[in-house]
Amino acid sequence: MKKIFPLALLVLLASLDACKTDRSPKSADLASPAAAKAQLDVLRDSVDARWTQMVASDDAKISATRQVLRELANQPGTDHSQLQLLTRANDRLKRLRYNQETMANSAQIDAYDAAQDSLLHVLYPIAQPAAGQSSEMVRNLTEGIQTSDNEVVGYRLRYDQAAKQFNNYLKLHQEQLSKLGGKYAKLQPLPLFELQP
Repeated sequence: MKKIFPLALLVLLASLDACKTDRSPKSADLASPAAAKAQLDVLRDSVDARWTQMVASDDAKISATRQVLRELANQPGTDHSQLQLLTRANDRLKRLRYNQETMANSAQIDAYDAAQDSLLHVLYPIAQPAAGQSSEMVRNLTEGIQTSDNEVVGYRLRYDQAAKQFNNYLKLHQEQLSKLGGKYAKLQPLPLFELQP
C-alpha cells in the first residue's frame, strides 16, 4: 500500500504536466495570422469609434455655431454683413477639416484649428456682449460651443491612445498579418495628433 501511494502521486503529477503541454498549442494560435487579424480588427474598431466621437462633437459645434449666427441675425442692431462672413466661414469648416489620412500633414490640422479659432474669437463677443443683451438660447448655445471647444484636446488624446495601440500591434505582428495578403499586407501605421520626433 505504501508503494502505491507514491506511484499514484507520480501518475497524478505526470497527468497534470500533460494537461499543461496540451494548452501550449492554443497559446501558439494567439500568434497565428487569423488571431492577429481578429485582434487588429478590434483595435481598428476602437480607433474608428474614437474618431467618430471626435468628429460628431466637432459637427455639433459647427451646427451650434450656425444656430447662434441665425439667432443673432434676428436680433436688432446686428451687423448682418459680419454675420454673413461668419456664416460662410462656418460653412467652409467641414470642407477644410482633415481626415484620418490627411492628418499626417500637421499643417492641415493647424489650418483647420486656426480657421475655427478665428471664427469663434469673433463670434464670442457678439454672442455674449458685455451688456448682456443676447437671448437665453444664444447664451446656452455659446456655452455649449465653448464646452465642446474645451473638449477637443481630450478627444484627440483618446484617439491617439487607440491609434498607438493599433500601431504597436501592427508593428509587433506585421509578419503574421502580411501572410493574410490583401489590405493586411499593406497596412501602415496611423498618423497621430501628437507631434512625432
